[in-house]
Amino acid sequence: MADEGMRPIIVKRIKKTAGGHHGGAWKIAYADFVTAMMAFFLLMWLLGSTSKGDLEGIAEHFKNPLKVAMAGGDGSGDSSSIIKGGGTDLTRRNGQVKKGDMETNKKTYDLNDAKAALEKAEGERLRTLKAKIEAVIDANPTLKKYQNQLLLDITSEGLRIQIVDEQNRPMFALAKATLQPYTSDILHVLGMVLNDVPNRIGLSGHTDSTPYFSDAGYSNWELSADRANASRRAMVVGGLADDKILRVVGLAAAAPLDRADPFSPINRRISIIVMNKRTEDAVMRDAATLDVPAQDGAAAAEAVVAATK
Repeated sequence: MADEGMRPIIVKRIKKTAGGHHGGAWKIAYADFVTAMMAFFLLMWLLGSTSKGDLEGIAEHFKNPLKVAMAGGDGSGDSSSIIKGGGTDLTRRNGQVKKGDMETNKKTYDLNDAKAALEKAEGERLRTLKAKIEAVIDANPTLKKYQNQLLLDITSEGLRIQIVDEQNRPMFALAKATLQPYTSDILHVLGMVLNDVPNRIGLSGHTDSTPYFSDAGYSNWELSADRANASRRAMVVGGLADDKILRVVGLAAAAPLDRADPFSPINRRISIIVMNKRTEDAVMRDAATLDVPAQDGAAAAEAVVAATK
């Protein structure tokens, strides 16, 4: 019993570690949560900033990716689209264009600049021609007597020269296409002057609104066309090359010069247009629809006259 009382007493102490909440595992979970939230808000931002059409394209892409890829166009291959090809072209910076785009734009700008320069030069040439004709009229005693009946201005079609009637000085015989002698003189001089310019020429005949209709059906339309064609012949006699004339038309009383008084003598006139390039191209296209050879100016003139009858 004494021996038992002397036995050493052994006390076992269990060392407890710190609680789980002091570990680092929670940090990983929190980082995953933050990443997921960032992805969610980024998705919401993208959906909110994308147009309805693009959203439909995205939906179609995920429904039928192979069909969209095979079809081309919307949904594949274009690096300029968010949907097409999988995103914006990251090789482009803001304001930067690719070499091919830059060359295309440069060609467009060069073409526009060249066209503008040509139109400007042509406008200057027509204004110079206008001043030259005015000087010829002023220096020619025959033409100077009829200066009030010669009207010159620049229009969208080119240089317009109009020979108008006066009350006591008509250009043609009454209700006929026969030129008065002074009208022939004016047209001869104009034919000689206009032959020196490269532009093509158009002529149109006009009457006033006084009704005219013969038993044979001859009206102001036929009369104005015949007067325009008679003027063409007089200009050719004066020296104008026949192939420079591109258009001869009769407009009757459809385009009066004096709109306030459609019966005014000034509405009876011959209008000569020295065409600019734009007008010439438009007339050539119209001539092509009539199957008229573009190089045959006389044939084109006769065809247009015939079309007005």
